[in-house]
Amino acid sequence: MSVILYLFTIILSCGSLLSSAKGTFEKMTNRDFAGSTYYTIRNVSLYECLGWCRDEVDCSAASFSFVVNPLAPLQETTCRLQNETQKSPSSSSSSTSLNHANPQKAVNLYYFTKTHLRSDNVCNRLWSFERYPNKVLRGLDNAIIYTSNKEACLSACLNEVRFVCRSVEFNYVTLQCHLSEYDRRSPGAFPVDLVDTQGIDYFENSCLQSEDICQEQRVYDYAKLGLPLNKVAHYVELNFYPDKELLVKSQGGCLRACTIENEFICRSVLFRPTYKPGQPNCALYHLDHKTFPDGVETFSTPSPLPLFDSGETSAVYLESSCSNDTIPVPTSSSPHIQQVASSTSGKPSVIPVSTPASPPVTQHPHHPHVPVRDDASIDPSCDSYGVCYDVSLKCTDTKILVNVKTSKPFHGRIYALGRSETCNAHIRNSQQFQLDMSLGGQDCNTQSVGGIYTNTVVLQHHNVVLTKADKVYHVRCTYETTSRNVSFGMMPVRDPETLQITSSPEAPLPKIVIFGMDGKEANTVRIGDKLTFRIQIPEATPYGIFARSCVAMAKDARSTFEIVDEHGCPVDNSIFPSFLEAGNALESSYEAFRFTESYGVIFQCNVKYCIGRCEPVVCGVGRENIESWGRRKRSTRDIHTYETDDEMTLSREILVLDINDPADASKSTADPFEVDEALNKRLESLDRCSSRNTVVALSIISALLVVIYVCTVAYFTATRRTATVLTANKIYR
Repeated sequence: MSVILYLFTIILSCGSLLSSAKGTFEKMTNRDFAGSTYYTIRNVSLYECLGWCRDEVDCSAASFSFVVNPLAPLQETTCRLQNETQKSPSSSSSSTSLNHANPQKAVNLYYFTKTHLRSDNVCNRLWSFERYPNKVLRGLDNAIIYTSNKEACLSACLNEVRFVCRSVEFNYVTLQCHLSEYDRRSPGAFPVDLVDTQGIDYFENSCLQSEDICQEQRVYDYAKLGLPLNKVAHYVELNFYPDKELLVKSQGGCLRACTIENEFICRSVLFRPTYKPGQPNCALYHLDHKTFPDGVETFSTPSPLPLFDSGETSAVYLESSCSNDTIPVPTSSSPHIQQVASSTSGKPSVIPVSTPASPPVTQHPHHPHVPVRDDASIDPSCDSYGVCYDVSLKCTDTKILVNVKTSKPFHGRIYALGRSETCNAHIRNSQQFQLDMSLGGQDCNTQSVGGIYTNTVVLQHHNVVLTKADKVYHVRCTYETTSRNVSFGMMPVRDPETLQITSSPEAPLPKIVIFGMDGKEANTVRIGDKLTFRIQIPEATPYGIFARSCVAMAKDARSTFEIVDEHGCPVDNSIFPSFLEAGNALESSYEAFRFTESYGVIFQCNVKYCIGRCEPVVCGVGRENIESWGRRKRSTRDIHTYETDDEMTLSREILVLDINDPADASKSTADPFEVDEALNKRLESLDRCSSRNTVVALSIISALLVVIYVCTVAYFTATRRTATVLTANKIYR
């Protein structure tokens, strides 16, 4: 009996270890493995395909293909679920027996392998890693460790805290795991091409958040493929499977949607300037030309065109890439230098100031070791001691950063004029230093009028007195959402000389969050659940927001329903009430609804900014007038409020189940993939076996019952035999 209990304890401990691993997928593009397909589903979304494979115990891999209908420019999809595949070496493979199958080339196909990773950082996305078999990225490793299998190597990448792990390589022979903060899209002088190497797979982390995709900033440009741009855009329009489609007002709105996308890594966009009313004109993709194993050849391979398709398109295809965050300002001999820079990265700008060539230096008549400049040819960026200053300005949501570089070591202090005791930094023989000035409060006394924040910075050599050799700078940050106007001007006023520095950062990125009644973010709910729809931006920011032109769309974009009109007023206050102000955010409490043909509901809103608090618009609901923060009313008395002219389109998707679905399916913390059994039966009449854990538990219970039964029978048999022997002895006596 003790042996059975010991085995039972071991089984439970093993089960707990297995349960700690989280299920996810590895993805390959245009590559396929031979396998046993046990079920095929046509014309479903990628979301539904992986959802079925994830819920099916027998499913070990899934292939998702999409082809263009020859009679119309529409994509037809096919989802195949496999229970046996030659996808990868077994985790138990020895170093001498690899059994590593090579994938087959495919067209317009994704291949997903189910895997389990022991990490709390497994993302809530369709897949966690993009896999490239028999490839390596040489010479860019941050760490090399040894792991027991590939899953442990991928988990180590997700758990890495010393650096952002963007790629990983696993050697199936030596069990070496190479972690790197670089991938093939990292900018720099080093080569980023993959090298063929048998027995090693290269993986790219698909769980990166939008702010970790690039080390600096993201920019968008045409794909450099050596092909006509319209041909590339037409190929993408026909052969790329869209991860998300939106309706936006401009190309800039499409790019911003890609930048802030957090359900997948958005690497490219397709914007259609001309489109049918009510149809999406912005498509977001996780693909770019580097995603394909065949690279540029993928786009140059001819593909059949649909009937009545001329092969031309007006769409614009742009790819995201990583670049340096610094925007250089060219050197000029003029005292006023201006440059206009446009950015869609959403990051505040860094504005470096170039230092012109130094004018001739003469010697001081009484102190030959002290250089003195001729006043007629003095350089405005240098002082009378020959120290030249390279000043740059960075505007963020909460403060102004003044960065200073000097040609010689500087000893003194830098401070905000009038706040030398509360807003300063003491410098000791340094050639690079910084002063942080808060936008609000009295510590630095930053002034703001109409979205323009200004202050005055002093560079002082002596700790007490201000002399002619010291420098004074007027700094200014203009907060707006349009293209940044970056300017640098120098204006000598009086001794000490005063310089002008101006910068304009991008506004903070807003996002839509939907909360359940428990206060947690909701992903899967039921019809009628009370929810809170929230559009929010960081709290410590000078911006306010307002929303308008909000629509709810079905997952397949076939049905749309306007919930907030172009003026910012609710269309049907009983279904979606007006927005209320909650700090820097907007909130509306509503009851969950969905469309008849789709469980997925996508909310989309246009959001604009104003500097300071946004005033509400008065909406007529029945006989009453209500306030809604859908449009700002201009006020001539409020000089601290400033409305911008650009808009940003946001979207958020939520899964809404029927009202009679089990209650546990509507918990706000539910995984979007974990759709309840009743819903799966309605979607597809598939009867499957119980889960593996249930089978193991039933087996253990059955074994224990059998053992108890055998012991009981043995006990009664022994008791009866003893009684028989005693009776026989009495008769004999």
